[in-house]
Amino acid sequence: MDESEDVPKDFIKLKSEKLSVDEVSELVVSPYCGAVSLFIGTTRNNFEGKKVIRLEYEAYTSMAETEIKKICRDVRQKWPSVKHIAVHHRLGVVPITEASVIIAVSSPHRAESLEAVMYCINTLKASVPIWKKEIYEDEYSWKENKECFWANSEK
Repeated sequence: MDESEDVPKDFIKLKSEKLSVDEVSELVVSPYCGAVSLFIGTTRNNFEGKKVIRLEYEAYTSMAETEIKKICRDVRQKWPSVKHIAVHHRLGVVPITEASVIIAVSSPHRAESLEAVMYCINTLKASVPIWKKEIYEDEYSWKENKECFWANSEK
């Protein structure tokens, strides 16, 4: 395969079905890259001493996809060697231990892909309109991301 045939691609998906680490990581594999870095955000069973039963996510889907595309463009400007980027986020109910978000980035060397993955998750949490509801044993709470710029602008 000629490198011109392996053009950089972005794979963005918001879905209610269970996310697959294998599927996401396979999307970004390239014979021209020696690194695939992953971030997997999972539902934990506790938050500030409360027992978490599950999470539920809602999104303004079209705007969320647009914002994730912007993140991918920013990554490519900051790390030009990045080849492929995949961002899959689950919507609806996410049980304990299951993935809410999986991000994968390939690049020729590890430093760029690791930095790009960290940038992706931090920027996603700060700018993408996806909302999380934590369900506890006897109550629930809509959570705002502490990094979220629009939530903090009114304080």
